[in-house]
Amino acid sequence: MKKYFTTKPVAYLSAAMLLCLPFSNAVAQKQTETAKMNAFISGLMKKMTVDEKIGQLNLVTGGMAITGSVTNNGISDGVKKGAIGGIFGLYGTDNVRKMQEAAVKGTRLHIPLIFGLDVIHGHRTIFPIPLGMSTTWDLALIEQAAHIAAKEATAEGLNWVFSPMVDIARDARWGRISEGSGEDPWYGGKVAAAMVKGYQGTSMKNADAVMACVKHFALYGGAEAGREYNTVDMSRLSMYNYYLPPYKAALEAGAGSFMSSFNVVDGVPATANKWLLTDLLRKQWGFKGFVVSDYTSLNEVSNHGLGDLQTVSALALKAGLDMDMVGEGFLTTLKKSLQQGKVTQAEIDMACRRVLEAKYKLGLFDNPYKSIDPQREKTEIMTEANRKAARITAEHSFVLLKNANQILPLKKSGGSIALVGPLADNKRDMLGTWVIGGEWEKSVSVIEGIKHIVGDNVKINYARGSNITDDATFMKRLNFGPGMVWLDKQSPEDMIEDAVKAAKKSDIIVAVVGESQSMSGESSSRSDISIPESQQLMLKALAKLGKPIVIVLFNGRPLTLTWENDNAAAILNVWAPGTEAGNAIAEVLFGNYNPSGKLTTTFPRSVGQIPLYYNHLNTGRPYSTGPTKFKSNYLDISNDPLYPFGYGLSYTSFGYSNITLNKTKLKGNETLTATVTVTNKGPYAGEEVVQLYISDPAASISRPVKELKDFQKINLQAGEQKQVTFKITPQQLKFYNSQLKYDWEAGEFIVQIGTSSADTKNAKVQWAK
Repeated sequence: MKKYFTTKPVAYLSAAMLLCLPFSNAVAQKQTETAKMNAFISGLMKKMTVDEKIGQLNLVTGGMAITGSVTNNGISDGVKKGAIGGIFGLYGTDNVRKMQEAAVKGTRLHIPLIFGLDVIHGHRTIFPIPLGMSTTWDLALIEQAAHIAAKEATAEGLNWVFSPMVDIARDARWGRISEGSGEDPWYGGKVAAAMVKGYQGTSMKNADAVMACVKHFALYGGAEAGREYNTVDMSRLSMYNYYLPPYKAALEAGAGSFMSSFNVVDGVPATANKWLLTDLLRKQWGFKGFVVSDYTSLNEVSNHGLGDLQTVSALALKAGLDMDMVGEGFLTTLKKSLQQGKVTQAEIDMACRRVLEAKYKLGLFDNPYKSIDPQREKTEIMTEANRKAARITAEHSFVLLKNANQILPLKKSGGSIALVGPLADNKRDMLGTWVIGGEWEKSVSVIEGIKHIVGDNVKINYARGSNITDDATFMKRLNFGPGMVWLDKQSPEDMIEDAVKAAKKSDIIVAVVGESQSMSGESSSRSDISIPESQQLMLKALAKLGKPIVIVLFNGRPLTLTWENDNAAAILNVWAPGTEAGNAIAEVLFGNYNPSGKLTTTFPRSVGQIPLYYNHLNTGRPYSTGPTKFKSNYLDISNDPLYPFGYGLSYTSFGYSNITLNKTKLKGNETLTATVTVTNKGPYAGEEVVQLYISDPAASISRPVKELKDFQKINLQAGEQKQVTFKITPQQLKFYNSQLKYDWEAGEFIVQIGTSSADTKNAKVQWAK
C-alpha cells in the first residue's frame, strides 16, 4: 500500500507538470523579455533630458497624407534636435531611411523614429472599404487582408498603421460608417481582433508586421446628427453594452496602441479624459501600450472649452495621453508646465516610457531599418497574389439586395447590355475612401472587368448617362483633392438621352451608380443618403423603357433605396470594392461567383428613421399590427427597415428547419446545443451565413429585442443539406446591468437561428442559476 501511494501520485503529478511546461515556459519567457525591456528603457531614460523625453511625445506629419488644417514644418531640424518621436504620412524606403538615419545617426541617444500611416483597407493593393469587408462574414479573409496590408506597408518602411477603426455606428449619415464594421458590438469585436492579428502577426518584431492603432477611443460612432467631429452623449449602460466591446476585443487581441477620439465622453473631451484613458483603458482593461491623439485633437480640447493650449496639454498628459499628433501642444508647453508644477516629471516619464516601449516591441532598437528594404519594395507590392486576394475579398463582400425573376446571373454570350452610369467607366472611385497609398490608375473599371469576362460574346453599349452630381456646391465640397468629381462636357439632358439610346438597342440595362469616393469617409456626412439626383433622373428615364434594370450600387454607407427597390430588377451592393473592383463585379454579375455577403448595417427606408438598428430596446407601446394610434410608429412610413441587419440574397435559395435543442431546461454552467438543418433548394452552389441571435425577454433592465451571438458560414452544393449546431453557454447570456456588473440572469431565453435578423426560427429555454 505504501508503495502504491508513493509512486502513483508522483507519476500523475509528473504528467500534469509536463503538460504545464509549455505554458510555464511561455510565461517565464514573457517575464524575462519584459524585464529585459524594462531594464533597457530605464537605462535609456536615465540618459535623457526633459526636452528629449518630451520630444518622444511629438508625432508630426511628413506632408504626404494630411487630414486636417494644420501641418508641421522644419521636420528635419526637429528630428536632429530629438524633438520628434514619430512621423506619419511619410513612406517609401528612400524617404523613410533618410529620416531614420537622421534620428539614429544624428542625435545624441540614437533613438529611432516610429513611422505611421492611415493604412485602412490596404496600402497599395486596395481591398474593399472596411464596411464592405465586414459583410463578407469571413474573419479569415479579413485577417488576410490586414496581413497583406502590413506586408505592403512595411515594404515601404512603415511600422505603424492607424487601423482598425472599431467604432459602432448606427447613423448612416455619418461618413465614417464606411470605415468600421457596422452596428453590432459582438461581430465588431470579432472583426477588430482579426485585423489586429493580421497587422501584428506572431510578433511585431517581424519585418512584415506593423503595430495596430485602435480608433477612435471612444464612442466616436455615436456623433449626434451623424455629423463628423460632433458631440456624443450616452449612458454608461449604452457605452458598456453596445459601444465599448469592440475596443476591448481589439485590446485583448494584443493591439499595441490606441488613438483618442475627437468627441466628448461624459462632457470631457476624450483626448483629456482621465476616466476614459486611465481608469477604464488601463486600470479596468489592463492596457499596456500607448495612446496617441487624433489629428490635432489635443489642440481642439481648447475649442471644447477646457482652456488654452498649455492648460489642455497638461490635462491630457495627466489623463493618460502619451503622444500628441501634429498639434505640438506637448512639445511647446509641457516643459513650462513642469516648471510651474502643473505636471510632474513622473507623468512625462510615464508617457515617454510607453512610446519607447512601443519602439522596443517593434524591434526598432535592435534594427531601426528592419522594414526598409528596397528589394521588398520592388517585389512585395501590388503582386498578382495580392490583387487576387483583393478580388476574392471583394467578391465575398457584395450583398445581393434584390434579384427579381432570377435576372442575375447574366449570360456570358449572346444578347446585348446597356452599360450606363458615371461609375461604369471609372477607375478613381473604385477604391473608395481612405486610400493614401492606393493608385487609382491601376484599378480595374467595371467596363474593363466585364470585357475580361465576356470579350466579344456580348454586345456592350456604353453611355455615361449622368454626372456623379450636377450640384455645383456639392461638387465643390467633394473635390477636396484635384479631379475627384468632374462634369461632363455634355449637358445632363444629352447624357440621359445617350443612356436611353444605348438602352433601346440592348436587352438589359446595367446601371453602375451610387456614391463617389469622396462622398463617404472622414468629413463626409450627408443629410440626404439617397443616390444623387442626377443619377436618379437617369434611372427614372431608363425605367420608362420597360426593360430590366440591374443596379450595381457603389456606396460607403446604407442608402435610402425605396424607388430603386421598387423599380429595378436586381440590386447588387458592391460598396467600394478596391483595386480589383471591375473584375470582382464581373465575376459576380456573370455567375462565376455566387454572392454571399450579408449586411452589417441596417438600410432605412427614409433618413427620418435614423438611428435605425436591429438590436434596439422594446418600448412600452410597441407597434406590431392593427390600429396605429398611440403606438410607437410613424404616421407616414413603416417602422421596418428596407433591408435588415444580416440580410443578403444568393443566386440560390436556402431553407431552414425548425431548431432542435438538446434540452429546454438548464442550470448553471451547462451547455445548450441548438441545431438547424440548412438546405440549398436552388440550382447553384452557394454560401450561407447562418446567424444565431438570443433574446432575454425578462431581466433587471430593458434588454435588446435580440442580439447576435454567433454565426457560421457554410458552403452547400445544389440540393445539399447540412446540420449547423451552435453551442451556447451562460457566457453568451451576460450583459452589463445597472451597476455595470457583467453577469447573466436566470430566466427564459429565446434562441433564434436564421438567414437574417428579421428571418429566424425560434425556440425557448429556461435557464436557472
